[in-house]
Amino acid sequence: MSSIQDRHPQVIMNTYGPPKRALVRGQGSTVWDEDGTEYLDLLAGIAVNCLGHNHPALVEAISTQLQTLGHVSNFFATEPQVALAERLVAICGGPDAAAEGARVFFTNSGTEANEAAFKLTRKTGRTKVLAAAGSFHGRSMGALALTSKEAYRTPFEPLPGGVEFVPYDDVEAFVAAIDGDTAAVILEPVQGEAGAVQPADGLLQAARAACDEHGALLWFDEVQSGIGRTGHWLAHQDPKHGGVRPDIITLAKGLGGGFPVGACVALGEAGSMLVPGNHGTTYGGNPVAAAACLAVLDTIEGQDLMAHVVEVSEVFAALAANDRVADVRRAGLLMGVDLEPVQDAADGHDNPAQVAFEVAMERGFIINATGPHTLRLVPPLVLTTDEAQSFVEAFPGILDEAYARCAAAGADASNGGGGSS
Repeated sequence: MSSIQDRHPQVIMNTYGPPKRALVRGQGSTVWDEDGTEYLDLLAGIAVNCLGHNHPALVEAISTQLQTLGHVSNFFATEPQVALAERLVAICGGPDAAAEGARVFFTNSGTEANEAAFKLTRKTGRTKVLAAAGSFHGRSMGALALTSKEAYRTPFEPLPGGVEFVPYDDVEAFVAAIDGDTAAVILEPVQGEAGAVQPADGLLQAARAACDEHGALLWFDEVQSGIGRTGHWLAHQDPKHGGVRPDIITLAKGLGGGFPVGACVALGEAGSMLVPGNHGTTYGGNPVAAAACLAVLDTIEGQDLMAHVVEVSEVFAALAANDRVADVRRAGLLMGVDLEPVQDAADGHDNPAQVAFEVAMERGFIINATGPHTLRLVPPLVLTTDEAQSFVEAFPGILDEAYARCAAAGADASNGGGGSS
């Protein structure tokens, strides 16, 4: 029989390019491909598998719930759905948030959570939304309109209008752009797709103050940065942000630990802006998904994983010692590593991060390149210090090989690209 990778392009739309490997099994922070090769998973399904693979608490919760009550539609309430909403409201807004009006809309993914929030902002009667340069909020049409990367946007324009982009590192520009026409400001407290880029000092506080002044909503996209990944339940709850409280928080990825689920949490008056008929979902709040989320939250809390995240993150600080590393940004286990350019690279071959990603996989590590010079590391929250150390020790060799390949490819291109014939 043909391999999974051979069969894949015969039936799967080519929206992601060829799969790098066909994975068949996972345990903890380790996965195995169809040939039996083992990898340390430092990508975690793009920040999703916060408990790693095959975690017993998640398996038990999903199995038990599915044997009890599976899908019921949103015509009916279920205990796991309501219990999860109560937990999320408290996490996002504090113990009194429900009494103050906070409410949750459940979805199946992060982009759908952002779609719900985007529609909610239109209920202000305004249409102007400010987003940050470098932002990524999803690939559905509304979420894409909020995403700044031109390569993602251009093939699908025109997108929903009213969105303006402001530099993420310019507090004054953001404040100046918020006015009486502004429905909302959307910000990632840490930009994941951009490579763990953090906002300018004071940006979140300044945005909150300007939104209050002009009656606009403040919306934090915590799809990637939320649920313990940065060492806090939510990245904006880091004390360095001064206790800023948004009106809307969108969540997904780590929330279900691998089970597809997302949530739009609206605090205060924003919690009652969407009314019957405004929005809907078939699967959102499914009791199986809700049970999975509750198991994730219980495990993170019960095993003190947020403190563990901070401890393991420190191991990765050593990556900065390599002279080919320009910068290492860490927000817990949401990390970006910028690499120096390849000296005298031929056109198209100054891409050390892309090549390092390939070399790392050949050496048993799954990482991610989000640009030609930027690596992203978002391992499971259960990653051990020994596992983190194994990558740190392998990293210099990975970069040596990556830069050598870039140089060789550049030399080949300079010689006409023919190589041997």
